[in-house]
Amino acid sequence: MSNDYYQPGAERASKVNELFNRIARRYDFINDFQSFGLHRLWKRWLWKLSCPKTGTRVLDLCCGTGDIAFLFAGKGCEVTGLDFSEEMLRVARERQDGSKSNVNFIQGDAMKTGLPDAEFDVLTIGYGLRNLADCDAALAEMKRLLKPGGQLLILEFGKPDNGLIRGLYYGFLKLAVPALGFLFAGDSAAYAYILESLKHYPAQRGVDEKLKALGMEKNAITNFCFGAMSINSAIKPER
Repeated sequence: MSNDYYQPGAERASKVNELFNRIARRYDFINDFQSFGLHRLWKRWLWKLSCPKTGTRVLDLCCGTGDIAFLFAGKGCEVTGLDFSEEMLRVARERQDGSKSNVNFIQGDAMKTGLPDAEFDVLTIGYGLRNLADCDAALAEMKRLLKPGGQLLILEFGKPDNGLIRGLYYGFLKLAVPALGFLFAGDSAAYAYILESLKHYPAQRGVDEKLKALGMEKNAITNFCFGAMSINSAIKPER
């Protein structure tokens, strides 16, 4: 492949883990810089879509440094944050710093969590689905973990429908983002990975079709920046 960190098949998980362990300390700073801080607004939008209430049981897969988990915890939800990267979890626990005791961060595989069936009212994943080796298996695991009537929310890079906008967006990901990665993290390949992984990702429309095929209901797509970012939402059937 054209990127050191993108490897399909059995090597995918280990290479993604290597990537995030490497950039964990600079992850939040570079996200703020490359998105002009907008990623925080998109995460808050995801949080609002769930209409969280005190006591709601939330699982945040691929939780990273904890942004989404902390939003739910601040509303009094009982939150589990799961991530494959121990270094990302280390940063999340440092940010927790004894506060928000209603968040439990654990290390694990988002495709095989080992958590009980129908355990959570809300399941979120922000910028994680694109990094998993098998999108279909990951979505099936998410459905399994949700209670009947539970809500799934997926925030991820998208693919704009408009060809011109998509070309400009891909150009930004190809040139500007790796340059920022080199400047602030000393690793351009770690951020060139975003475009490489996005090319192989079904994006919002493909994910919507997969959720429908799984039997999820009330499927919706919320687009930002003409579809460059998106949230897929769906409900697990009550029956």
